[in-house]
Amino acid sequence: MEQDVKKITNQMAFVGILGNVFLAVFKLIAGIVGHSTAMISDFVHTLSDVFATFIAYIGVILSRKKADDKHPYGHERIECVASLILSFILFATGIEIGKKCLGAIVDGSYRQFATPGMLAVIAAVVSIATKEAMYWYTMYYAKKLKSSAFKADAWHHRSDALSSIGALIGIVGARHGFPVLDQVAGIVICLMIMWVAIEIFRGAVDKMLDTSADREIETQIRDLVYNFSRDEKLGVGVDLLRTRTFGERVYVEMEINADGNMTLQQSHDIAERVHDKIEEEFPDVKHVMIHVNPTGYKHHSDENR
Repeated sequence: MEQDVKKITNQMAFVGILGNVFLAVFKLIAGIVGHSTAMISDFVHTLSDVFATFIAYIGVILSRKKADDKHPYGHERIECVASLILSFILFATGIEIGKKCLGAIVDGSYRQFATPGMLAVIAAVVSIATKEAMYWYTMYYAKKLKSSAFKADAWHHRSDALSSIGALIGIVGARHGFPVLDQVAGIVICLMIMWVAIEIFRGAVDKMLDTSADREIETQIRDLVYNFSRDEKLGVGVDLLRTRTFGERVYVEMEINADGNMTLQQSHDIAERVHDKIEEEFPDVKHVMIHVNPTGYKHHSDENR
């Protein structure tokens, strides 16, 4: 399994970096030869994708390291750090593109620019098709690996496809007598890039702050315990359930109640069976901690803990 993960990770990094390098060079040539500011802005965006994919790759590789004495819970949060770095790169890229395009509009220098050529149009169309394909390819394997860093990288590809649509509109508009649209397209690209960066940043921060799992997942865990108890005639209920996300994995803390007349060994065996059932049914759950209360025990409220 570990070898398959490594193979897929290497393959994704190779495809992402090679594809982005090809597109970046093509866009730069098309932007210069085709006299398109929007396409040159798009080139900068694609160039940032090369670094983004590399950072995502490093993040995934490091996060797969086994737990050690200093990191007994593993290294999954390194992926969150990689996602944060990706968001900063995207945001800075967006600001730089926006500044240049807005400056050209304010000082009127866009009027001196040559009309974009057909090569710029072709480059935009190729970019849209290629980056959208890379988005679906990367997202497919990111979900398979449950990798937040590669999911962020996939959205990076999607943002590049969207920015290329903006570039195409601006280029076509400039070719039809509205040169300012080439700069406006650059600003639209800037805003889309920054929006994606903020979304990636928020997602990474949520995972680093021990945010609870989705309410739906918690409900499913409760239902599983009740149904399992009924089917196996364990006679247990759930007093308390807490979850927290750790990178892409989920930690579960649960208090269940059982007959207070049972022996310690019997209550331990029941807790162990519930523990194993949760981990069996929920692959994303990395660890389950279960405490057994005697039925009718008044457990402390969250506020008093």
